[in-house]
Amino acid sequence: MAALIFLLLLYSSKNSYAFQEKMSTLETEGLRHSHVFQISSLLPSTVCNSSTKVMNRKSSLEVVHKHGPCFQSSQDRAKVPSHAEILSQDQSRVDSIHSSLYMNSMEEMDAVTLPTKIGISVGTGNYLVTVSFGTPGKKYALIFDTGSHFTWTQCEPCAGFCHDQVEPIFDPSKSRSYANVSCRAATCNQISAEGMQQDCSSSTCVYGISYGDSSSSAGFLAKEKLTISRSDVFPGYLFGCGQQNQFRKGNRVAGLIGLARGKFSFVAQTARKYKKIFSHCLPSDDSLTGYLTFGGTKLPKTIKFTPMSKSFQNTLFYGLDIIGINVGGQRVPIKSSVFTTAGAIIDSGTVITRLPPTAYAQLKSSFQKYMTSYPRAPALSILDTCYDFSRSDVIIAPTIGIVFNGGVEVDIDFSGIFYIRNESQACLAFAANKDANDVAIFGNVQQKTYEVVYDDVKGRIGFAPGGCN
Repeated sequence: MAALIFLLLLYSSKNSYAFQEKMSTLETEGLRHSHVFQISSLLPSTVCNSSTKVMNRKSSLEVVHKHGPCFQSSQDRAKVPSHAEILSQDQSRVDSIHSSLYMNSMEEMDAVTLPTKIGISVGTGNYLVTVSFGTPGKKYALIFDTGSHFTWTQCEPCAGFCHDQVEPIFDPSKSRSYANVSCRAATCNQISAEGMQQDCSSSTCVYGISYGDSSSSAGFLAKEKLTISRSDVFPGYLFGCGQQNQFRKGNRVAGLIGLARGKFSFVAQTARKYKKIFSHCLPSDDSLTGYLTFGGTKLPKTIKFTPMSKSFQNTLFYGLDIIGINVGGQRVPIKSSVFTTAGAIIDSGTVITRLPPTAYAQLKSSFQKYMTSYPRAPALSILDTCYDFSRSDVIIAPTIGIVFNGGVEVDIDFSGIFYIRNESQACLAFAANKDANDVAIFGNVQQKTYEVVYDDVKGRIGFAPGGCN
């Protein structure tokens, strides 16, 4: 009997070790599909920490957040819009993108009666780069936008109105390389074809561009020397010399540089040098810097490309084909038709990723199953899945991966999973579109820390993790 008991205890002990080993394996596997982080790591810093990566890149500009310490003083940051205002502005941009694409589809169906084109809302315009205009060159901070196609900056004498900006306003009379475009020039006639207002003033070509959030710029179409770096100089660059300009609250920038498709876009005007290739990396935190790089000479080895969606070839936007979403390493049960109904685009100016209503509901449901340890918090504007982390030092959240055509999965950085108001209100940084027929939008929060490469000649978009942090 004693021998039997000994054997049973030995067997039980061996099974216990096996059980513990199995549990350890399961825990390790679970953590592999989880983000473990301190909530403090997502809270804003007041000190700017510049990255050295942009300094080592040819044909690159430093990217900063317009509300962060790398661009604004503490006094300026005290005047920034509230989170509710930021998200409201973001919704304005999304609404104008949806309206623009709807109008574009109407034009294709009706080639006789063309509806009025609606400009894309500038929205929050989170990210800035600094370029130089004129001879001698003067530096200006501009919003860079993959959903806009026109470059403009405020100009003296500001015959109408110029909003407050950080740098002195550009004065074309002090530049040796500035030249207005004549009304008789073929370039002037192109303005209306690009969806802007066209007029003349004393034989000088006048442009007008209105955005979906009441932002606008009107002034002279002109040519000027645009400088990116010592080796990247573009004489005769077409841009808008704004005399009557209006931006939403919180924008103290000089203007905008458009990276979308279109005859006036930066991508089109520099195609001979950069071959319609550019990439950007948006930092994980507003106090960090990223980069905007032109040309494709040094693409990272870890990059994976997905084809651009052919559904958006005749628009300003860069389209993507979403085929699925993973949460905690598991595919969320969403029918493929949910994503193909309206398609998807990628946009640097949209903050929060928008998904078809059915897809968002399934994502939300899957995400909530992993977050039951944390108390819920009230909704924040368009964000309805929020948590109170004030009693937790370390947060464990499931990974979220967006899967694109070709099986390319973008595993969202933990800084792109939550939109943080404070420790007591951290919200899932995704939202639902109003209608299943509205295009999905892959927003800039979810793009954080990835080098995102746009190759419009080969029709592909690449993603490489760990791009700028």
